[in-house]
Amino acid sequence: MDLHYFDYKYSFPLESGSSLPGFRLAYTTRGTLNSEGTNVVWVCHALTGNADPGDWWGGMIGTGKYFNPDTHFIVCANVLGSCYGSTGPLSINPATGQPFYHDFPSVTIRDMVEALDLLRQELGIEKIQTCIGGSVGGEQAIEWAIMRPNLIGNLVLIAVSAVASPWCIAFNEAQRMAIEADPTWLEQRNDAGASGMKAARAMAMISYRNYDTYGFTQALDNNEQLDGYKAASYQRYQGEKIAERFNAFTYWTLSKVMDSHNVGRNRGSILNALAQIKSRTLVIGIRSDLLFPPSEQQFLARHIPDAIYEEIDSLYGHDGFLIEFRPLAAILRKWMATENGPKKAIEELKK
Repeated sequence: MDLHYFDYKYSFPLESGSSLPGFRLAYTTRGTLNSEGTNVVWVCHALTGNADPGDWWGGMIGTGKYFNPDTHFIVCANVLGSCYGSTGPLSINPATGQPFYHDFPSVTIRDMVEALDLLRQELGIEKIQTCIGGSVGGEQAIEWAIMRPNLIGNLVLIAVSAVASPWCIAFNEAQRMAIEADPTWLEQRNDAGASGMKAARAMAMISYRNYDTYGFTQALDNNEQLDGYKAASYQRYQGEKIAERFNAFTYWTLSKVMDSHNVGRNRGSILNALAQIKSRTLVIGIRSDLLFPPSEQQFLARHIPDAIYEEIDSLYGHDGFLIEFRPLAAILRKWMATENGPKKAIEELKK
């Protein structure tokens, strides 16, 4: 899958009041845009995802999968602030000729979506048939549906909320404290804070999974064990794994972006913001999710006009949306097959 780049060469104002001197977004496409422009599927990735959804969501995307490039034009872009080809903290700051590092400006979910929308326009996409995202990807999708109410036909929100909860922010802050505790964190080098990030990722995994997940996948080898526990080695493995593909500056930045999520900001109220969504909406919760519990998705479904709520029973907690391909595809097929569902969305796209 070839990686493409969109370069925006103008000053880009950010919600915080600061700005970027332009930016780059890395993106991939699969399939072909049809003559009517009505087959676009835009996939929004989660916190540490990249622009290739086949890499991290291969059970949902590809030939013979639910989102099939033979019939869909599938787009996914690495978000602003990330490190997989898009502008982020390790990108060169034109003002200094050096990486931004700690000087990378504060970015929000809305900033990310504004950048995605500029890419959409560059690609000549006037309507998105289906926009789908889980977790931070869902935060992007819901913001996009509010910011551009006539853009998205079908909106699919998985394991996401209307606003970052104090519980979610607390998990993120604990992770940032781990990065701060790394004595290299304040240094101006690409691997600064790497050990702290490993600890941060280990903390995060506890929120992405749950008690039963660990009990099933990391059970004791025997009753005589005094050390060498699977759960302990698993945490260290996850820390090493993130360090091989990420950096602490990006991890820090994106955790702050996650905290910024609040659809009600400067819109009167959360309910007023959700009422502006015109997309045909499916909201999916994961019963065992500790980070974004189903009550948050049920709230969305109650307050987004005519939204439908479905729930997946998964052992894997929040990460279930990255793992439970079969039940997720089954829910999507059922929803798309409802009376006048896909036909109505397509007709709206043609208007």
